[in-house]
Amino acid sequence: MKKKVLSSEIRSGRFLLRISPGLHAALREAAAAQGLSLNDYCARKLAAPGDSLAAGGDAGRAVERAADLFGGSLVGVMAFGSWTRGEAADTSDIDLLVVVDRRVALRRELYRVWDEVPMTWEGRPIEPHFVHLPEPGERVTGIWAEVALDGIVLFERDLRLSARLAQVRHKILSGRLVRRIAHGQPYWSEVA
Repeated sequence: MKKKVLSSEIRSGRFLLRISPGLHAALREAAAAQGLSLNDYCARKLAAPGDSLAAGGDAGRAVERAADLFGGSLVGVMAFGSWTRGEAADTSDIDLLVVVDRRVALRRELYRVWDEVPMTWEGRPIEPHFVHLPEPGERVTGIWAEVALDGIVLFERDLRLSARLAQVRHKILSGRLVRRIAHGQPYWSEVA
């Protein structure tokens, strides 16, 4: 007689997940950095709250594209700009911050490679911005102030990106980083 499996029972087993080699490399490096097996790391990431935005659709494809280009050198991916603020016009693009580690030289070639296969998100072109994560004590540029306020983290290899964003927000809240306007254009400056 066959045993009836109740819905409350959990059966373990093996399964195959097909992902791009670049995303696999990024996940493998993130797991190693945290001293976890790739399986344990992925299980924790899948169970973590807030990871659903990049799980699929256009956001997931954008993250996968960045992972394909940079593999284990990918630190994180964020959406930011008018779209995340809910201020996008019909002609607005989606700004994507692609954070890579310092082994990757920030050159115009990165944009050319990205542009070889144009991507869209909800029918809007994706405009990448390639950056390094600012080191502690390094001067914060305006793009980091903007993403700290309205950026959405789609992927991060570890918590360094979120931690750095929290430090930037703290500078803004404490009045040490201030948004100003000159000739109708916003800019950020650090206050001593």
